[in-house]
Amino acid sequence: MTSPRPRPAQPPHPEHDALLSRWVVLLDSARDGACHPGPYAYGENLLARWSEPQRRYHTTDHLRATLDHVDALAHHAADPDAVRLAAWFHDAVYLPERSTNEERSARLAERALPEAGVPAPRTAEVARLVRLTRTHDPAPGDTNGEVLCDADLAVLAGPPDAYAGYAAAVREEFAFVPDDAFRAGRAAALRQLIGLPRLFHTPEGYGRWERTARRNLMTELELLGA
Repeated sequence: MTSPRPRPAQPPHPEHDALLSRWVVLLDSARDGACHPGPYAYGENLLARWSEPQRRYHTTDHLRATLDHVDALAHHAADPDAVRLAAWFHDAVYLPERSTNEERSARLAERALPEAGVPAPRTAEVARLVRLTRTHDPAPGDTNGEVLCDADLAVLAGPPDAYAGYAAAVREEFAFVPDDAFRAGRAAALRQLIGLPRLFHTPEGYGRWERTARRNLMTELELLGA
């Protein structure tokens, strides 16, 4: 994969082989059928990125959960394989101290996917979807964007203990930020989400997760204020 090397990785995740198998099947389905390099090197590179030591929430666990949610909602998407590829790339570049992670992840996809044999139109769609995860606000009728954004935000609708674990992991990723500054920044991010007309855009996502996610967000915002 023609890109900067990821940071030294943590020990392989127990589900490493299962995730790698999912990547191989996906790439074989998404590429154009011509002779291209084998898919394993690309998958290993991505998994190494998702296993970098600065990550606490944006880990292979989040990748797996996002892929599972995409699979559950895939019938709603115009191009499910593009959405799955975007899930793999959407946090492939993740440095908590930077605000350009989505853009850099999209550019990684734009470099790697053509090299791996993915046609240009699908590559462009993947990059667009990755950039969309910065706002999680797909346009009406953007079914690919709706599926990816719903899958990425599904963590917001977890039960209270799971949501608390997610919030704690996010705080750990920003351990270098003083408490007051973190509370202010996190509160602004929560208000941005709460201010969206809808957090979830697919019929299933909205029906299953909208109310619980908003309740969790409001609870965390109140705790930050306290």
